[in-house]
Amino acid sequence: MIYAQILAGGKGTRMGNVPMPKQFLTLADKPILIHTIEKFVLESRFDAILVVCPADWLSHTQDLIKKYISDERVHVVTGGSERNETLMKGIEYIQENYGSHDDDIVVTHDAVRPFITQRIINDNIEAALKHAAVDTVVPAIDTIVQGTEGKIDDIPVRSTMYQGQTPQSFNIKTLVNSYNALTDAQKATLSDSCKICLLAGEEVTMVRGENYNFKITTPYDLRVASALVETRD
Repeated sequence: MIYAQILAGGKGTRMGNVPMPKQFLTLADKPILIHTIEKFVLESRFDAILVVCPADWLSHTQDLIKKYISDERVHVVTGGSERNETLMKGIEYIQENYGSHDDDIVVTHDAVRPFITQRIINDNIEAALKHAAVDTVVPAIDTIVQGTEGKIDDIPVRSTMYQGQTPQSFNIKTLVNSYNALTDAQKATLSDSCKICLLAGEEVTMVRGENYNFKITTPYDLRVASALVETRD
């Protein structure tokens, strides 16, 4: 079976003084989250589409989906305290409600990347059916500088550098086994879901993203997103 998991657990601290998490802010005429969900309901191969959100915003999320989305595949699930705990809460929901099969896959996506395309979704599904872990990336345009405490430690070769986006897609059994194999210390270092598989020794395959598949994180991002929506309209 094929599942989508939209991660809507962020608090939006970098968005500044706003009344709600960034995924619920309005973009054009509706919440950012709804723009994102709409892209996923267009893909008929998803058996279920999970929206994983903070417990305090569960009712609000359910109300938004009831207002804007008429697709019975969409379910709202309570997330965890951080990204990968939220991811695993979604996996637990899948296994409890749909069972577990060796070839099940999940396509995970940030709720605040509303400009994802059907091509990117399709490429993730096709790649995840063949590989245990998949990351969506774009080539780095600027030189990447690695440093600590205000000093440069290394400048990697730019041609081998990529910027990670989402979706990130997984064979569910491989993802769960990889996560369970990590130590608490390793789990504490996780800033990216694909790193779960890398630390467990699994290969991660790349698929091409798009520069406009960006994450709305700051007020500037929201202004750019609003301009992009107006241009497309």
